[in-house]
Amino acid sequence: MKINRILVFQHLRIEHPGIFRDFFKEDGIESTIVELDEGDQIPDLKEFDALWVMGGPMDVWEEAEYPWLLDEKAAIRKAVIELKIPYVGICLGHQLLADALGGEVGPGDHPEVGVMAIHKTESGKQSPYLKNMPDKMNCLQWHSAEVKVAPTGMDVLSSSDKCAIQSLSLGTQVFTMQYHQEIITSTVSDWSIIPAYTEALEKSLGENAVKKLEQDALENMHDFNKTSRQLYDNWKLTILN
Repeated sequence: MKINRILVFQHLRIEHPGIFRDFFKEDGIESTIVELDEGDQIPDLKEFDALWVMGGPMDVWEEAEYPWLLDEKAAIRKAVIELKIPYVGICLGHQLLADALGGEVGPGDHPEVGVMAIHKTESGKQSPYLKNMPDKMNCLQWHSAEVKVAPTGMDVLSSSDKCAIQSLSLGTQVFTMQYHQEIITSTVSDWSIIPAYTEALEKSLGENAVKKLEQDALENMHDFNKTSRQLYDNWKLTILN
Protein backbone atom coordinates (compact mmCIF):
# COMPACT_ATOMS: atom_id res chain seq x y z
CA MET A 1 0.00 0.00 0.00
CA LYS A 2 1.08 3.57 -0.67
CA ILE A 3 1.69 5.75 2.38
CA ASN A 4 0.61 9.35 1.75
CA ARG A 5 -0.70 10.49 5.13
CA ILE A 6 0.49 9.48 8.60
CA LEU A 7 -1.40 10.33 11.78
CA VAL A 8 0.89 10.94 14.78
CA PHE A 9 -0.36 10.82 18.37
CA GLN A 10 1.90 12.88 20.67
CA HIS A 11 1.73 13.20 24.44
CA LEU A 12 4.31 15.96 24.79
CA ARG A 13 5.18 18.53 22.14
CA ILE A 14 8.93 17.88 22.42
CA GLU A 15 8.50 14.10 22.14
CA HIS A 16 7.96 13.85 18.39
CA PRO A 17 9.04 11.42 15.63
CA GLY A 18 12.53 12.95 15.60
CA ILE A 19 14.64 11.76 12.70
CA PHE A 20 11.66 9.97 11.17
CA ARG A 21 10.21 13.39 10.33
CA ASP A 22 13.09 13.82 7.89
CA PHE A 23 12.35 10.45 6.31
CA PHE A 24 8.64 11.30 5.98
CA LYS A 25 9.55 14.57 4.27
CA GLU A 26 11.96 12.85 1.86
CA ASP A 27 9.16 10.53 0.77
CA GLY A 28 6.59 13.30 0.43
CA ILE A 29 4.50 11.89 3.28
CA GLU A 30 2.18 14.32 5.04
CA SER A 31 2.10 13.90 8.82
CA THR A 32 -0.76 15.18 10.96
CA ILE A 33 0.14 15.75 14.61
CA VAL A 34 -2.49 15.25 17.31
CA GLU A 35 -1.24 16.67 20.63
CA LEU A 36 -3.46 14.68 22.98
CA ASP A 37 -2.07 16.25 26.15
CA GLU A 38 -3.14 19.68 24.84
CA GLY A 39 -6.72 18.63 24.12
CA ASP A 40 -6.47 17.99 20.37
CA GLN A 41 -9.31 15.86 19.04
CA ILE A 42 -8.65 12.59 17.23
CA PRO A 43 -9.63 12.94 13.55
CA ASP A 44 -11.30 10.35 11.34
CA LEU A 45 -8.82 7.46 11.26
CA LYS A 46 -10.04 6.43 7.80
CA GLU A 47 -8.36 9.51 6.33
CA PHE A 48 -4.88 8.17 7.14
CA ASP A 49 -2.61 5.41 5.83
CA ALA A 50 -0.69 4.74 9.05
CA LEU A 51 -0.72 5.59 12.76
CA TRP A 52 2.43 6.38 14.75
CA VAL A 53 2.16 6.80 18.52
CA MET A 54 4.98 8.45 20.42
CA GLY A 55 6.27 8.46 24.01
CA GLY A 56 5.31 10.56 27.01
CA PRO A 57 5.80 10.93 30.78
CA MET A 58 2.40 9.48 31.72
CA ASP A 59 1.64 5.78 32.25
CA VAL A 60 -1.03 3.74 30.49
CA TRP A 61 -2.96 3.15 33.72
CA GLU A 62 -3.18 6.85 34.69
CA GLU A 63 -6.61 7.32 33.13
CA ALA A 64 -7.95 9.38 36.05
CA GLU A 65 -5.15 11.92 35.64
CA TYR A 66 -5.22 11.77 31.83
CA PRO A 67 -8.78 10.86 30.78
CA TRP A 68 -7.94 11.22 27.09
CA LEU A 69 -5.98 7.97 27.41
CA LEU A 70 -9.33 6.14 27.19
CA ASP A 71 -10.14 7.69 23.81
CA GLU A 72 -6.60 7.10 22.61
CA LYS A 73 -6.70 3.39 23.46
CA ALA A 74 -10.09 3.07 21.76
CA ALA A 75 -8.67 4.75 18.66
CA ILE A 76 -5.67 2.42 18.68
CA ARG A 77 -7.94 -0.62 18.88
CA LYS A 78 -10.09 0.67 16.04
CA ALA A 79 -7.08 1.50 13.86
CA VAL A 80 -5.39 -1.86 14.37
CA ILE A 81 -8.26 -4.32 14.74
CA GLU A 82 -11.06 -2.80 12.67
CA LEU A 83 -9.33 -0.67 10.04
CA LYS A 84 -6.10 -2.71 9.79
CA ILE A 85 -4.02 0.46 9.60
CA PRO A 86 -0.22 0.04 9.86
CA TYR A 87 0.88 1.01 13.36
CA VAL A 88 4.22 2.05 14.86
CA GLY A 89 4.54 2.68 18.60
CA ILE A 90 7.53 4.07 20.47
CA CYS A 91 7.97 3.81 24.26
CA LEU A 92 4.53 4.87 25.59
CA GLY A 93 3.16 4.07 22.13
CA HIS A 94 4.53 0.55 22.51
CA GLN A 95 2.90 0.19 25.93
CA LEU A 96 -0.43 1.70 24.83
CA LEU A 97 -0.71 -0.77 21.96
CA ALA A 98 -0.05 -3.68 24.31
CA ASP A 99 -2.58 -2.41 26.84
CA ALA A 100 -5.21 -1.64 24.20
CA LEU A 101 -4.98 -5.14 22.72
CA GLY A 102 -5.19 -7.04 25.99
CA GLY A 103 -1.57 -7.30 27.11
CA GLU A 104 -0.25 -6.32 30.52
CA VAL A 105 1.75 -3.17 31.28
CA GLY A 106 3.18 -2.25 34.68
CA PRO A 107 6.12 -0.70 36.51
CA GLY A 108 9.41 -2.27 35.50
CA ASP A 109 11.41 -4.25 38.01
CA HIS A 110 14.53 -2.51 36.75
CA PRO A 111 13.96 0.90 35.08
CA GLU A 112 16.17 1.50 32.05
CA VAL A 113 17.68 4.94 31.49
CA GLY A 114 20.73 5.47 29.33
CA VAL A 115 22.39 3.99 26.28
CA MET A 116 21.87 0.25 26.67
CA ALA A 117 22.01 -2.89 24.58
CA ILE A 118 19.09 -4.87 23.20
CA HIS A 119 19.30 -8.14 21.32
CA LYS A 120 17.07 -9.87 18.81
CA THR A 121 15.01 -12.86 19.82
CA GLU A 122 14.75 -15.82 17.45
CA SER A 123 11.54 -14.25 16.10
CA GLY A 124 13.38 -10.97 15.70
CA LYS A 125 16.09 -12.61 13.61
CA GLN A 126 13.39 -13.67 11.16
CA SER A 127 11.40 -10.44 11.22
CA PRO A 128 11.35 -8.17 8.15
CA TYR A 129 11.15 -5.19 10.52
CA LEU A 130 14.65 -5.89 11.85
CA LYS A 131 16.23 -7.10 8.62
CA ASN A 132 19.85 -6.01 8.08
CA MET A 133 20.06 -4.66 11.63
CA PRO A 134 22.59 -5.97 14.18
CA ASP A 135 21.55 -8.89 16.37
CA LYS A 136 22.77 -6.78 19.30
CA MET A 137 22.73 -2.99 19.24
CA ASN A 138 22.80 0.01 21.54
CA CYS A 139 19.67 2.11 21.96
CA LEU A 140 18.52 5.06 24.03
CA GLN A 141 16.32 3.86 26.89
CA TRP A 142 14.28 6.13 29.15
CA HIS A 143 11.45 4.25 30.85
CA SER A 144 10.32 2.90 34.21
CA ALA A 145 7.21 1.03 32.97
CA GLU A 146 7.23 -1.91 30.57
CA VAL A 147 5.10 -4.46 28.77
CA LYS A 148 4.89 -7.43 31.12
CA VAL A 149 2.76 -9.71 28.93
CA ALA A 150 2.40 -9.32 25.17
CA PRO A 151 -1.07 -9.39 23.62
CA THR A 152 -2.15 -12.74 22.19
CA GLY A 153 -0.77 -13.30 18.71
CA MET A 154 2.06 -10.78 18.90
CA ASP A 155 5.72 -11.72 18.48
CA VAL A 156 8.49 -10.45 20.75
CA LEU A 157 11.31 -9.33 18.46
CA SER A 158 13.91 -8.02 20.89
CA SER A 159 14.81 -8.10 24.58
CA SER A 160 17.31 -6.67 27.04
CA ASP A 161 18.81 -7.92 30.27
CA LYS A 162 16.36 -5.77 32.27
CA CYS A 163 13.28 -5.82 30.04
CA ALA A 164 12.12 -8.95 28.24
CA ILE A 165 9.77 -7.25 25.78
CA GLN A 166 11.65 -4.54 23.91
CA SER A 167 9.82 -4.75 20.59
CA LEU A 168 6.66 -6.39 19.29
CA SER A 169 5.06 -7.12 15.95
CA LEU A 170 1.70 -8.27 14.72
CA GLY A 171 2.15 -9.78 11.28
CA THR A 172 3.25 -7.12 8.82
CA GLN A 173 0.89 -4.49 10.23
CA VAL A 174 2.24 -3.54 13.65
CA PHE A 175 5.71 -2.78 14.99
CA THR A 176 6.39 -1.30 18.42
CA MET A 177 9.53 -0.59 20.42
CA GLN A 178 10.24 0.29 24.04
CA TYR A 179 13.52 2.03 23.14
CA HIS A 180 13.94 5.33 21.28
CA GLN A 181 14.93 4.86 17.67
CA GLU A 182 13.81 8.40 16.79
CA ILE A 183 16.64 10.12 18.67
CA ILE A 184 18.34 13.23 17.25
CA THR A 185 21.09 15.46 18.66
CA SER A 186 18.70 17.61 20.70
CA THR A 187 16.68 14.75 22.21
CA VAL A 188 18.40 14.41 25.59
CA SER A 189 18.56 18.15 26.28
CA ASP A 190 14.94 18.61 25.16
CA TRP A 191 13.58 15.81 27.32
CA SER A 192 15.69 16.68 30.37
CA ILE A 193 13.46 19.70 31.09
CA ILE A 194 10.57 17.35 31.97
CA PRO A 195 10.65 16.76 35.76
CA ALA A 196 9.62 13.10 35.56
CA TYR A 197 12.33 12.39 33.00
CA THR A 198 15.02 14.28 34.91
CA GLU A 199 14.14 12.45 38.11
CA ALA A 200 14.45 9.07 36.42
CA LEU A 201 17.68 10.15 34.76
CA GLU A 202 19.34 11.34 37.97
CA LYS A 203 18.15 8.30 39.88
CA SER A 204 19.83 6.03 37.34
CA LEU A 205 22.93 8.00 36.40
CA GLY A 206 23.56 10.22 39.42
CA GLU A 207 25.13 13.67 39.46
CA ASN A 208 25.52 15.45 36.10
CA ALA A 209 23.19 12.85 34.61
CA VAL A 210 22.03 15.03 31.73
CA LYS A 211 25.56 15.84 30.63
CA LYS A 212 26.62 12.19 30.89
CA LEU A 213 23.69 10.90 28.86
CA GLU A 214 23.96 13.64 26.27
CA GLN A 215 27.64 12.84 25.71
CA ASP A 216 26.92 9.11 25.52
CA ALA A 217 24.08 9.68 23.07
CA LEU A 218 26.14 11.94 20.84
CA GLU A 219 28.95 9.38 20.73
CA ASN A 220 26.43 6.82 19.47
CA MET A 221 24.43 9.15 17.23
CA HIS A 222 25.86 7.92 13.94
CA ASP A 223 24.90 4.33 14.73
CA PHE A 224 21.51 5.40 16.13
CA ASN A 225 20.65 7.25 12.94
CA LYS A 226 21.94 4.45 10.72
CA THR A 227 19.68 1.90 12.40
CA SER A 228 16.78 4.39 12.32
CA ARG A 229 17.12 4.64 8.55
CA GLN A 230 17.27 0.86 8.23
CA LEU A 231 14.21 0.44 10.41
CA TYR A 232 12.27 3.01 8.39
CA ASP A 233 13.22 1.36 5.10
CA ASN A 234 12.27 -2.03 6.53
CA TRP A 235 8.93 -0.65 7.71
CA LYS A 236 8.08 0.71 4.27
CA LEU A 237 8.97 -2.54 2.53
CA THR A 238 7.12 -4.63 5.12
CA ILE A 239 3.81 -2.81 4.86
CA LEU A 240 4.05 -2.67 1.07
CA ASN A 241 4.39 -6.44 0.80
